[in-house]
Amino acid sequence: MSDKITITFPDGNIKSVKKGINGFEIAEEISKSLAKESIAIKINSEIFDLKRNIERDAKIQIIKKSDEEALDIIRHDCAHVMAEAVQALFPETQVTIGPSIENGFYYDFARKEPFTLSDLPKIEKKMHEIINKGEEFTREVWSQKEAKKFFKDKGEVYKLELIEDLDPEEEISIYKQGEWLDLCRGPHMNSTKEIGKGFKLMKVAGAYWRGDSSNIMLTRIYGTAWRNEKELDIHLKQIEEAEKRDHRKLGKQMSLFHFQEEAPGAVFWHPKGWQLFQSLINYMRLRQDRAGYVETNTPDLLDKSLWEASGHWEKFGDNMFTTDPKEEKVFAIKPMNCPGAVEVYKQGLKSYRDLPLRMSEFGKVHRYEPSGALHGLMRVRAFTQDDAHIFCTEDQITEESKTVCDLILSIYKDFGFNDVRIKFSDRPEKRVGNDVVWDKAEEALRLAMEATGLEYTLNPGEGAFYGPKLEFVLRDAIGRDWQCGTLQVDLNLPERLGATYVDEDGQKKVPVMLHRALFGSLERFTGILIEHYAGHLPLWLSPSQIVVATITSETDNYAFEVKDQLIKNNLRTEIDIRNEKIGYKIREHSNSKIPIILAVGKKESEDRTVSIRRIGSSDTKVMKLEELINSLQKESLSPIE
Repeated sequence: MSDKITITFPDGNIKSVKKGINGFEIAEEISKSLAKESIAIKINSEIFDLKRNIERDAKIQIIKKSDEEALDIIRHDCAHVMAEAVQALFPETQVTIGPSIENGFYYDFARKEPFTLSDLPKIEKKMHEIINKGEEFTREVWSQKEAKKFFKDKGEVYKLELIEDLDPEEEISIYKQGEWLDLCRGPHMNSTKEIGKGFKLMKVAGAYWRGDSSNIMLTRIYGTAWRNEKELDIHLKQIEEAEKRDHRKLGKQMSLFHFQEEAPGAVFWHPKGWQLFQSLINYMRLRQDRAGYVETNTPDLLDKSLWEASGHWEKFGDNMFTTDPKEEKVFAIKPMNCPGAVEVYKQGLKSYRDLPLRMSEFGKVHRYEPSGALHGLMRVRAFTQDDAHIFCTEDQITEESKTVCDLILSIYKDFGFNDVRIKFSDRPEKRVGNDVVWDKAEEALRLAMEATGLEYTLNPGEGAFYGPKLEFVLRDAIGRDWQCGTLQVDLNLPERLGATYVDEDGQKKVPVMLHRALFGSLERFTGILIEHYAGHLPLWLSPSQIVVATITSETDNYAFEVKDQLIKNNLRTEIDIRNEKIGYKIREHSNSKIPIILAVGKKESEDRTVSIRRIGSSDTKVMKLEELINSLQKESLSPIE
């Protein structure tokens, strides 16, 4: 039996090495500097500690601290160090579960007295002490009997429960750092020293054990962790900037919308907010008209039987609102527009000559979200999708997908988003349809992406339950990512609901259905826009474009004349003739994010001019009213007018 195995590096190079070699030894053979920078190894797409032995042929990649994959490991290490610090300072505390998450980590702790923000500096200081010791992370494998005895002796009842839920034959993976240890699958870095100083504890919150409200309430401590202090500082500044841009705060300042307990997760739009919302719809309607879409509208309430036939009842039923039946039938408020679109398509015989048929809908949908997950416009229960469903033949998938990609990227540019990432999400675990159909749908979408020439990354297992999808992720002005538009290839739903067309050979065939949303949720996109622009929306989008403010009451009549002229020329204009100083008026309207303030006093009235001040600038400019109107008419046009 050979004591050699073959390893393949990311660049395709192949090397024969001794069986049982570990990641650190491989890195050291390549170079001392690589060994110094290495923190983990990826073996056949799974990440392990550097000390993990390789027993068979494998594709490998050495993970360095500078690599993107390193962040999860750093955050996982931080979670363990935080748990050790907590138990060192508060020995009666039980440790439960603590994963790495986006931008950081958390751990849930069981303690008689819940932790508070005042505890965080002490815990953080202790974490630095543990890190500076440079304790080695080591992995041990225990039997369940050993693990149960150990945690029972320690009084760790939550760990015992986790072990009890495992397969009786499963061995227990334990990670130690010095004397402290926990149940853990890993991986971890070589030692606590490698974590560095790029972390900070952020907040505390309540969390039910295992997310079940019938269980005991634990205390969750959140932290953020990065490769170094520079990255941490950038992140903390981003958080600070995000707080300034919070759409909920700006929405109140700008009088756009509000929420209240009587309608959780549903928006109360104020006149200005509704103007902004309608501007988005009008823009999208015009873009879709020009792209050959026909607009439809389908009922909000549909019989349960349709949702059963579509597969939504089985796969999505827990997220649907249903009626308390006053008659025999049960109805559901639609969480998606797709089944209704198929029912519209089915009216009348369709020929291959009718395809592709592009049907759009600004459909209001309702989905159950836990009340604790609701977050302003970003996470709601009732929202409007700029949905469209393209019915086409299999031969048309590539061209239609390419056209949608071109359209969506063009639209994002119009709104100031030039940095867009695309993710390819393939079949999820919970899905309808057989693997043959899924193979076909995924291959069709891959070919379409190749035809566009656009770069994309794989997002495994995150497709819709009826088909694979592309996700379009926007990066905003402060570097945050927002997943907005989607394109999905669906070979399941049309067949389930009996949609057909007559092919050129006279045979009935099932069309392909492309699901497509560009903004995604209009409510959420509105929130993203507000935060992206920090409320300083482009003139064409701003719900109130101009305010005419008087310097003295003698000029009220002229102010009304200016306002009327601007409104006649389709410029959204307000007037402020209050008996207040002009400086006060300017500050108030600037706070409301109105882009242009026109001050009119005695001299402006006599000369038929206006004094112009733009938001964010202290400069003023005097212009003739007619000249101003001509200038603003051009500036206020949307990018497609």
